[in-house]
Amino acid sequence: MNTELVLASAGQVPAVFASDALAARRTFEFFAVNIRNPNTRKAYARGVADFSTWCDRHGLKDVRQVQPLHVAAYIEGLQLAAPSVKQRLAALRMLFDWLVIGQVMPMNPASSVRGPRHSVKKGKTPVLSAEEARALIDAIDTSTVIGLRDRALIGLMVYTFARVGAAIQMRMEDVYVQARRTWVRLHEKGGKEHEMPCHHNLEAWLQAYIEGAQMEAGKTWLFQTVAGRSGRLSGNPMGQGDVFRMIGRRAEAAGIRTRIGCHSFRATGITEYLRNGGRLEIAQQMANHESARTTGLYDRRQGLLTVEEVERVSF
Repeated sequence: MNTELVLASAGQVPAVFASDALAARRTFEFFAVNIRNPNTRKAYARGVADFSTWCDRHGLKDVRQVQPLHVAAYIEGLQLAAPSVKQRLAALRMLFDWLVIGQVMPMNPASSVRGPRHSVKKGKTPVLSAEEARALIDAIDTSTVIGLRDRALIGLMVYTFARVGAAIQMRMEDVYVQARRTWVRLHEKGGKEHEMPCHHNLEAWLQAYIEGAQMEAGKTWLFQTVAGRSGRLSGNPMGQGDVFRMIGRRAEAAGIRTRIGCHSFRATGITEYLRNGGRLEIAQQMANHESARTTGLYDRRQGLLTVEEVERVSF
């Protein structure tokens, strides 16, 4: 593990958690050892640092001084949305648990503190209708290798419900033939691999892109950036920012007014699958979700029905 990289992403150990060598070391280990996802690490580090600043303002210099009342007061005073508050509380609970296990302190002062109630039944990710998704894809100029790349990437996210992070980690070896059908291997969160057969449209788009780009097999990155203004692929993988900007350009060119992002195609694919008679438990497997409830957040059929019903009101 690159210790400097971990430090850079987690930041220095906040003051109240560095009251002595044991507390400081154990806090650092919490971020370096216990949390593997870099985005989670950064978010938790921000929350812990903010709590440490709060403690300093209120005269708490040693982590062992922190009591449930202090944590409750901190949570109560946060001027954040409920999901962000719950994330801050979760970070403190996990960190204090880690400190208790490491015998830094006798009890977890955050375990009994209740956060705000927050229940989400429908996700907020913008989705496209089937007509909009088709219009966006049809508007892509596939006479260039970049057009072929963009169509294949968008198709992958729609037809396999792939997260953009999993898509851009794909290499040529992750597209393969099995039982006379093209399959893709997605590298999901936590190092998990998820394999999916391709829809016939996606199969054709991937093959057209691979042949048009004359890509070498093996470890070659599948979705690559462009080398300057040459119009040729660079050999380097696209980042999420590259994909987001590409989607914005393609949506604008197609006249799509919905403010979509990378995750919109995952939600669009799940919604259309369910709208066409697919089962939620199968959608859960396809999306590689731990819970069907999470998959349900991507289901926007109710929203589509609402629009149809509203149009029945006429004068």
